[in-house]
Formats: sequence, structure tokens, C-alpha cells
Amino acid sequence: MKLLVPKSVNTNNSGFTLIEFLVAIVILMVGMLGLLQTVNYAISNNMTNQLRQEALMVGDEQINLEKAKKFEAISTNTRSAVVPRMVNGAFRNYSVIKTSTALTSQSTNIDMQLIWKYKGQRYVHSISSVVSQYQ
Repeated sequence: MKLLVPKSVNTNNSGFTLIEFLVAIVILMVGMLGLLQTVNYAISNNMTNQLRQEALMVGDEQINLEKAKKFEAISTNTRSAVVPRMVNGAFRNYSVIKTSTALTSQSTNIDMQLIWKYKGQRYVHSISSVVSQYQ
């Protein structure tokens, strides 16, 4: 009895060797690592921008609180405080250093310096305003 083999079956034994497969995997891995590094860089820059935006809001709030005081109540002493803020589900501390300088008897300069750290790097933002008393 004869065994019939259909003609549509490919009897070619050529294909990928183990070396070709390993080279393809290495090339794919290098590409994926590059893509992951790009994602990591984007996340880090996004977080830095979010922290800076929050610092701008903290500085704006702090300087508006000073400007809302009566002119006589604005002290010319240097004062520092720590303001905790929730950013992306975690609390971040912003150090606020307020310095007021009497320019004239009718005007005072208010300087705010906000300091925060992210990934071991120190960031600083400064904001200034002049408050005048009208007679």
C-alpha cells in the first residue's frame, strides 16, 4: 500500500535558525529599551512641569495674602514657611521665604522665593510685587 502525500505540503526545511532568532530578539530589545527611555524622560519632564506649576500657584497665593493685608500690617522681617501641596497623589513641600523691604514711607517691595526638590535637584522660583499706600 502506497502512502499518498498531497502536493500542497511544503517539504522545504529552510527557516529561521537559532542565531537569526537571537539576533532579531536583540534588535527588538534595543528598540524597546530606547522607547522605554523616551517614556521615562517624558514622565520626568511632565512631573517637573507640574511641580513648577504648583510652585507658581503657591507663590501667587502667598503674595496675594501679603497684598491683602493693610499696609501697616506688612512686616519688613524675613519670614520662612513650608507649604505642603498634593501633586499627583503625593505631598510635596515648598519652602517659601518672604522678604519685605521698605522702599519709601509709602511703598514696600515684597519678594517671595519658593524652593522645592525633585530627584535630588533643587528648583527655585521668585516672585516680586510692590505695595503702595495711597493718601
